[in-house]
Amino acid sequence: AVIFLQFLSYLAACDRLLKQGYEEGQVEEAMEMFQYSEKKAAEFLHLLAQFNDMGFQQNEIKEVLLLCGNQREKALEELVMK
Repeated sequence: AVIFLQFLSYLAACDRLLKQGYEEGQVEEAMEMFQYSEKKAAEFLHLLAQFNDMGFQQNEIKEVLLLCGNQREKALEELVMK
């Protein structure tokens, strides 16, 4: 029963993130990367989109965000130095 409730919670979190306009693959990946923490996944997806709009490469953004723990200023600094 607990696993089923966790799964429902996961689906609800994914649904909320999808409704914010993020792609399904990215939502699933972010949820897995952050052990199903909707808050951390949402921060990651927001920053990923923001840095992507600035013209940085997605694979570099992901790497830097993971290394910097979703800290925007630190991640931006790292991306600019690359």
